[in-house]
Amino acid sequence: MAEADYKALKSGGFMRQVQKNHFSMRLKVIGGRLTAEQLAVITKISQKYGDGHVHLTSRQGVEIPFIQLEDIDAVKVELQEGGVAIGVCGPRVRTVTACQGSAVCPSGCVDTYPLAAAISERYFGRQLPHKFKFGVTGCMNNCLKAEENDLGVKGGYTIEWKKDACTLCGVCLKACREGALTRTDTAILLDADKCNHCGRCVKSCPFDAWHGEPGYILSFGGTFGNLIAKGEQALPIIRDTETLFRVADAALKFFDEYANPSERFRVAINRAGWDKFKSEMEAAYHG
Repeated sequence: MAEADYKALKSGGFMRQVQKNHFSMRLKVIGGRLTAEQLAVITKISQKYGDGHVHLTSRQGVEIPFIQLEDIDAVKVELQEGGVAIGVCGPRVRTVTACQGSAVCPSGCVDTYPLAAAISERYFGRQLPHKFKFGVTGCMNNCLKAEENDLGVKGGYTIEWKKDACTLCGVCLKACREGALTRTDTAILLDADKCNHCGRCVKSCPFDAWHGEPGYILSFGGTFGNLIAKGEQALPIIRDTETLFRVADAALKFFDEYANPSERFRVAINRAGWDKFKSEMEAAYHG
């Protein structure tokens, strides 16, 4: 590489260090998941081309510091051969983060990793006015902090009480932290306005008297950088990935159309107006 194109290098995941001609290389890690084989490749690259350590980022990423300029092409080849992809920087969709979800965690309402992988497949690296972050968390415990993301996805249940299976034992009432359930002599009553779709009633019931249908709760416009803002929920819980992706497509389209260059998604929504944004998201939601 005769002359460094630092902008292109940064876009491709190589960030300049304070040390001259040294770069910290960002890897693509979807949902925080790496195989043992990928870890072995990363270890080898760090020892061979770096200084023997890696950095774990706040967004479940891995960076290998101290890659020298002249070694970048060789590093790319060896990573590709080892099944490890390089991440991105700059104004584009970044690596998708996720908790372990229902495949591993007893609290999980949705299987997060397949969804994170599908989001990454559809959007990763897409050019936008500014960086854009997706985060997927499996339940209301919100380990992934969905509302910190430009578009956050939180798993939840829509619930249904099954009278014939219920003994009115009251376990679900104790499990519900929102006060959404009350008991009469003959029934358990649900206040839908208080229900936050956490699914604790479903998971706590010893008689399977609650049925939970997995769904997705979206938040928009979260950012925890120079600007700190909590993502806002603008839609009811979504039952299927087709609707989720239709809404996500609309959100990125809105960002492309209304944002100024180098303007974060939240700022673009604020300037264009939340009423306009919500109207377009509702149209996408209803198809």
